[in-house]
Order: sequence, then C-alpha cells, then structure tokens
Amino acid sequence: KYENTQEAILQRKTFLETENIGICDIVESAEREKIDASDLGMQNTLLRDLIGYLKQYPNVDTLLFTGGNSKNGPEYFFRKHLKDHNLKLELVNNDIPRIHQFRLNERTIRTVSLTAPSGSANRAVGSMPLYQQLKSKNPEFTTLDFRVMQYSSFFK
Repeated sequence: KYENTQEAILQRKTFLETENIGICDIVESAEREKIDASDLGMQNTLLRDLIGYLKQYPNVDTLLFTGGNSKNGPEYFFRKHLKDHNLKLELVNNDIPRIHQFRLNERTIRTVSLTAPSGSANRAVGSMPLYQQLKSKNPEFTTLDFRVMQYSSFFK
C-alpha cells in the first residue's frame, strides 16, 4: 500500500523482512538552510560507513539507490564514500536504471540507481523515452506506475 497507515507500514516492514532487504540512508546527518526534502539543499553532510556495513553483512550483494549521480544524490554520495576507501564503481549497464559494480575484498557488489521516488523526479520520468512510449499506448499510465514497473524487477 502506498499510504502511511499502520497497516501499510506493517505491510512494508513484513515485505522487507521476508525478502531479507535492509534499508539504510547513506546520509547520517546534514544541515539545511531551508527545511525541505531537496537533496541539493543538504550542506555539511556526514555519510554513514556503508563499506563498514557491507563488511559486517557479507551476504549483501546488491545496493539499490533511490536516485542517481546528481549532486547530493545517493549514487553521488556513494561514489564519494568509495573514493575514501580507494574503491571505484565500474559500469555494467548505462541504460536507466544504471547498474554498476565494485569489488570489496573477494565480493562483487552490484549497485542499481533507480529513479527517485520524489515528486521532483517526475520531470525526469516524463522525459524518458520508455515512459513516453508506455504513456502513448496507455494514457492512464502514470509516473508512479513507471516507478513500480522499474522497481519491481529488482524485488523479485
């Protein structure tokens, strides 16, 4: 359910636990002049030690970013974090969603940069050729439908 009711929250938590999916925001703390949800508005960001988490949880093989490599986006921050550990992403697939991978010790870990769920990403979704093609075939097709389609292939 796409709601904030207790039932919807429990449904999401159950799904995550059943599928062995963990959630972690890469930003531990940040300052903002203006109180909003904009990635660009974050200043003095402190990043979580995701490499430390990956070492602690050796079964993790995929990281899903809900956003890309634009300034202060999750992939942007993760690249910065990798650089601090002398690690680098290598491109696997340049189509959206972009897929990269990196080596951590003997493991290959894949990253997928999904389209951000925020309303501000609707413009980007609307300009994607695949979205336009699907929308022309079905005028009822929405940007939310597109995200559900994109995300679902990584949750199966």
